[in-house]
Amino acid sequence: MTGDDRGGEPRRPRSSTRRLLVVAATVLLTLVGAGGLAAARTGSFFAERPEGCAKPDRTMQLYAVELPKDGTQVRLGYGLTPQTASYPGPTIEMTEGECLAITVHNQVPAATLEQLRTDPAHPLGVSLHVHGVKYTQLSDGTVQSGSFVPPGESRTYTWFAQQRNKKTGAPGTAGHWWYHDHVVGGPHGTQGLGAGLFGGLVVRRPGDPKPDRTYTVVFGDRQSINLRRGAAADTCDAQQPQPGPTCLVARKGEKVEFIVVGIGNDMHTFHLHGHAWADNRTGVLPNGEPFADLVQAIDNKPLGPGDSFGVTVTAGDSVGPGHWMLHCHMQFHSDGGMSTMLHVLDENGNMPPGHDHSHPAGGTAAGATTGADTAAGQHQHK
Repeated sequence: MTGDDRGGEPRRPRSSTRRLLVVAATVLLTLVGAGGLAAARTGSFFAERPEGCAKPDRTMQLYAVELPKDGTQVRLGYGLTPQTASYPGPTIEMTEGECLAITVHNQVPAATLEQLRTDPAHPLGVSLHVHGVKYTQLSDGTVQSGSFVPPGESRTYTWFAQQRNKKTGAPGTAGHWWYHDHVVGGPHGTQGLGAGLFGGLVVRRPGDPKPDRTYTVVFGDRQSINLRRGAAADTCDAQQPQPGPTCLVARKGEKVEFIVVGIGNDMHTFHLHGHAWADNRTGVLPNGEPFADLVQAIDNKPLGPGDSFGVTVTAGDSVGPGHWMLHCHMQFHSDGGMSTMLHVLDENGNMPPGHDHSHPAGGTAAGATTGADTAAGQHQHK
């Protein structure tokens, strides 16, 4: 009998049906894996938001722009506005349970992206890839998922800071993380990272202590801190130091939080003179901590590529104001200029007289600030 037992349409032979399924699966895998992903980019295959994120609690605009070159090195940065773009980009803060929608506007010229491309077949664009929090394929920030932003276009990425769940054992997402490009130059965004498309993310749990200041410190290849080294790593104004990627400053007694990130291929350690911190998730021990004796106080911590962790210290605690060195403790790295300063002012915001400081003149990266006061790696705070 060639028809259905109930008198319906003739049935296909099983081998024919199997071939159709194989062809359909092959087409689907080709679409998902090829990188073009027209269907995926319109959301045909993947959920727009992670489970637990019914709708965004907050929105943010983030701009990817080209910055002035560092010597011959192309520099790119993220910013909350095109005018405030920098490397590292702005520190993003979330609370567990929060859903954040970030719209990325790609204002990097196509010619610049073409210059950074390592494969002529690789598409031009930038992206936003995050560590630590939850997202779907549409917010993965890769060519493979089609979730990148071509030149002159915009795209919204949705992040969910999943809560800790004691019933299921889910650890939550509270911690110190980072975000970066995953597309510029090649499928892993290596040229985007090297140009400056990265920034810090901190996810807090309700009730976590909040710092007075937060800095993102990115240790990379060629003995760099935030892609700078030597005198270029610390450019605080002598009279009015303003917090920023190249100026780490705090008043005595302030809680200072560092989001420490490793990029590139080298191993490092993070060391801060005169200060120690609790080696736990927040860097501090809350009052009544039942396991306080099990938490070690440290002042040096290893850091590998892709790693991130948080450090919280009380600026100048028992040691007073001054210029406290922050550096990698691998000696040939620090000798090469992988060092900067945490400038601790007094309670009134002044640096006591006589607190001059200097940086090694060697190891200065291309594009370092020039002038009589910085050419030798020296400047003063009064």
